[in-house]
Amino acid sequence: MNKLEERSDGKYTTRKKPFVSLGVFEPSIIERVFEFAYDMTFGKTGEHRNHRTGGTHRRKKGEIFANTFQGKLAEFAFCNTACQELPHIEEPDLSISKLGIWDDSDFVVDNHTLNIKSIAWFSDLLLLETKDWNEKGQYTPNLKKEGKHADYDFFILVKMKPDSKKLLSGNRMLFTNTIDKELLKKMVLAEKWEYDIPGWCCRHQLVEIIKKPHIIREKEMLNGTTPMDADNYYIQAGDMHNIESLINILKDKK
Repeated sequence: MNKLEERSDGKYTTRKKPFVSLGVFEPSIIERVFEFAYDMTFGKTGEHRNHRTGGTHRRKKGEIFANTFQGKLAEFAFCNTACQELPHIEEPDLSISKLGIWDDSDFVVDNHTLNIKSIAWFSDLLLLETKDWNEKGQYTPNLKKEGKHADYDFFILVKMKPDSKKLLSGNRMLFTNTIDKELLKKMVLAEKWEYDIPGWCCRHQLVEIIKKPHIIREKEMLNGTTPMDADNYYIQAGDMHNIESLINILKDKK
């Protein structure tokens, strides 16, 4: 696992993987995920918190929608990629939850818990807020919830194109708490949504980078353009294993 390059103006990624499209989502999936993300934000049926653990930025509903939409699509990306080799894998959960209620894992495959992390197509870092993880690589919010998994076996990085935040920002919809649903839906459905899975890592590797530690600090600049909102552990996409190897591992563990 390689550290970011330190320069006078911040830290820079050195282990990149170019976006290579693995597929395009069917419009029916986009529409279902849109309805889920809308209900979890603007629709007020469900709710996501407006800040990251340890973060100071309070997100508008447009930002939360972008994150929720992209994150759920990433789960479908893994499902689409793995379903032929792992036919028993279940479709991502689209049930609506109130604040403080969440799934303890994105997928469970033969008792192995999988955590899906989405990033924009031009990004190359798996970021995990330091205040959410202990030295054993356990997700601490789930330690407080009876019956929840705190130990994830595998972390899977998914790149999404286009970038949902840039799409909303370009249409002046990102930093808002109110929106015209049909206008937003029309804009989202007009896009060609693609995905790539640059890699995965296991919990042992997470523990390794926690011990080193691999941390990019709050207010540090990433790649000279992005100020960090909170302290994050990181793993570069170029240091991760290819997705085919994980699918083979899960097949062998059946």
